[in-house]
Amino acid sequence: MKQMTFADAEYAGKRKQTRKELFLIEMDRVVPWKGADSTLTRTPIPR
Repeated sequence: MKQMTFADAEYAGKRKQTRKELFLIEMDRVVPWKGADSTLTRTPIPR
Protein backbone atom coordinates (compact mmCIF):
# COMPACT_ATOMS: atom_id res chain seq x y z
CA MET A 1 0.00 0.00 0.00
CA LYS A 2 1.26 3.46 -0.88
CA GLN A 3 1.65 5.93 1.97
CA MET A 4 -0.60 9.00 1.84
CA THR A 5 1.02 12.38 1.38
CA PHE A 6 0.04 15.34 3.55
CA ALA A 7 -1.90 16.80 0.63
CA ASP A 8 -3.81 13.53 0.14
CA ALA A 9 -4.62 13.33 3.85
CA GLU A 10 -5.88 16.90 3.91
CA TYR A 11 -8.06 16.40 0.82
CA ALA A 12 -9.51 13.10 2.10
CA GLY A 13 -11.35 14.90 4.91
CA LYS A 14 -12.78 17.58 2.61
CA ARG A 15 -14.49 15.31 0.09
CA LYS A 16 -18.12 16.28 -0.45
CA GLN A 17 -20.66 13.69 0.69
CA THR A 18 -23.00 12.39 -1.99
CA ARG A 19 -26.77 12.61 -1.70
CA LYS A 20 -26.84 8.84 -1.22
CA GLU A 21 -24.40 9.02 1.71
CA LEU A 22 -26.38 11.86 3.31
CA PHE A 23 -29.63 9.90 2.87
CA LEU A 24 -28.19 6.76 4.46
CA ILE A 25 -26.78 8.74 7.40
CA GLU A 26 -30.19 10.33 7.94
CA MET A 27 -31.96 6.95 7.72
CA ASP A 28 -29.59 5.47 10.32
CA ARG A 29 -30.36 8.39 12.60
CA VAL A 30 -34.16 8.28 12.16
CA VAL A 31 -35.08 4.57 11.87
CA PRO A 32 -34.83 2.37 14.99
CA TRP A 33 -33.13 -0.52 13.18
CA LYS A 34 -32.81 -2.73 16.27
CA GLY A 35 -36.59 -2.87 16.65
CA ALA A 36 -37.21 -3.03 12.91
CA ASP A 37 -35.04 -6.14 12.47
CA SER A 38 -37.46 -8.34 14.40
CA THR A 39 -40.47 -6.81 12.66
CA LEU A 40 -39.11 -7.18 9.13
CA THR A 41 -39.00 -10.93 8.74
CA ARG A 42 -38.92 -12.65 5.39
CA THR A 43 -42.18 -14.36 4.48
CA PRO A 44 -42.69 -16.59 1.46
CA ILE A 45 -44.92 -15.26 -1.31
CA PRO A 46 -48.01 -17.48 -1.81
CA ARG A 47 -48.43 -18.76 -5.34
